[in-house]
Amino acid sequence: MSTVKKITFKDLVEALLDENKPFPARYLHHFSDLSTSNQALLQKTWSQVSLRRRQALMEDLEQLGEADDLLSFEEVCRLALHDSDPLVRAGAVRILAEYELVEFIPVFLDIAEHDEEALVRAAAALALGPFVYMGEVDLLNVAVLRNLEDKLLVIAGGKDEASVRMRALESLGFSSSEEVIPLIDAAYRNGNAEWLAAALFAMGRSANADWESKVLPMLDDKRPAVRSEAATAAGRLELKAAVRRLLELLDDSDSQVRLASIWALSEIGGEGVRSALTDMLENTEDEEEVQLLEDALDNLSFNDGSGGFEMLDVGEGEDDEDLFYFEDEEIDLED
Repeated sequence: MSTVKKITFKDLVEALLDENKPFPARYLHHFSDLSTSNQALLQKTWSQVSLRRRQALMEDLEQLGEADDLLSFEEVCRLALHDSDPLVRAGAVRILAEYELVEFIPVFLDIAEHDEEALVRAAAALALGPFVYMGEVDLLNVAVLRNLEDKLLVIAGGKDEASVRMRALESLGFSSSEEVIPLIDAAYRNGNAEWLAAALFAMGRSANADWESKVLPMLDDKRPAVRSEAATAAGRLELKAAVRRLLELLDDSDSQVRLASIWALSEIGGEGVRSALTDMLENTEDEEEVQLLEDALDNLSFNDGSGGFEMLDVGEGEDDEDLFYFEDEEIDLED
């Protein structure tokens, strides 16, 4: 009979510190919802964790959080926001942004204005976008929204590095403020592919179909990044006039353009869309495309009211939960 080894949070921290062994991936979810004592222990030892391991941890937690939205790494990220490494700080911002907690508005604003690294300022500027949307749908105090918009307008129209100004512009895409329109228009006319992509991204968030005349021509742009953002914007704005070209872009040589066009078509719908997506699903071997196509067909069914949701058939005698057993270890995270 094998000996059962109980794993405490202290053991997890020690594993994090041990550079001679890979950190076990199955331990990662235990960084979710840390108790006060476990948070204190991690904070005490954080500076001793190697840079490579801290960066890898943030990358892993970001991916894990995207896969399971029931996990919350807020406590780890609060600590990581003060890390000396910009990649770690930027990762913390991106993870925290997913939680859309209003209390982080001043935190993100401060980072967007004052962090010493453009990478981190840009991440924070982009993280503020969902809060602008909250304000537009009356889920945020008017004064808070106005202060947020004012500061983003200063950043977007200021002298910071282009990447930071672009992300601020993208966040302002949700805003109905008249001051945003000339900023988007100026970015569109800039000529630089990155600025043009940022402008299209903001247009897509605007819910303003008046941008149609600027979005449609960009579906034919020679630059893949521009075509991809134009397709995304067309989908978000539900531009019926874009359907014919989007169907053609399903055969684009660039994978990101194809993926953007798939989802855009599921948002717009129209004649020939379902058959085109179904045919593509039957003929593609790309796993990423297969998954997106399946999701897109469900989304299309939802949008056109035709259903598309079926009960999952669980075989007789099978549990409806995945159970994982580790023969040699039992994880016990009591303090």
